[in-house]
Amino acid sequence: MNPSDKITHPSFPERVSVHGVRVYPFEGVDELIDFADREKGILVAVNAEKIVNANERTLPIFNGNIAYLDGAGAVMAARQKGADKAVKIAGCELWLHIISRFHDSKTFYIVGAKPEVHDRTIEKLRKDFPDINIVGHRDGYLKSDTERQALIDDVADKKPDVVFVAMGSPKQEILMNDMLQRHRAIYQGLGGSFDVYTGNVPRAPKWWLDHNLEFAYRLIKQPSRIKRDVKYLTFAWWLLMHKF
Repeated sequence: MNPSDKITHPSFPERVSVHGVRVYPFEGVDELIDFADREKGILVAVNAEKIVNANERTLPIFNGNIAYLDGAGAVMAARQKGADKAVKIAGCELWLHIISRFHDSKTFYIVGAKPEVHDRTIEKLRKDFPDINIVGHRDGYLKSDTERQALIDDVADKKPDVVFVAMGSPKQEILMNDMLQRHRAIYQGLGGSFDVYTGNVPRAPKWWLDHNLEFAYRLIKQPSRIKRDVKYLTFAWWLLMHKF
């Protein structure tokens, strides 16, 4: 799907470009879900890391689908571009809002995480949403191109309404884009959300979330992230200098 193929509707916000990444500055979760249900495509959580790392392979996927703001810095950048009412929408919460809205009316396909975390995720979903219709699922360890293709074929065959893929970026976006070519649905990349959902990895406490410091909390808990998170300094410089 090309960016120009997206349908513009007066009840939904127009996209703003943040360093080349075109994001929808949604004002809330319900607005995003309504839009996704209407348009279908890949829900791409845009934060500072995705903006800094966008390249010739990932940028067309971001811009041809439904990129939303999942990061305080990304929200600040969007507001610099005139999207005054844009809000942060946490992807690790969004997928559960989608399930809460559609668990009794749509079908789901769940992909991702280590086998043991994946199994606990499916078990907990079926406990939390007894009527959820999961038409297919598998862990995130695709050992060969054959397994990857088999997964894409299975999604195309079972035609779920919603597909969640928790494999980390950009791997999950590239996989979902290949799936989308075969079957149109709502797709969302979830990174490590299954670990959070099952209690395997604690999310930042409320104070850190309320003060937009979740990234700092993760860095304290996982110092090994420093090489990855140092790119936030580049983003902070862009933000300070209004280079978006």
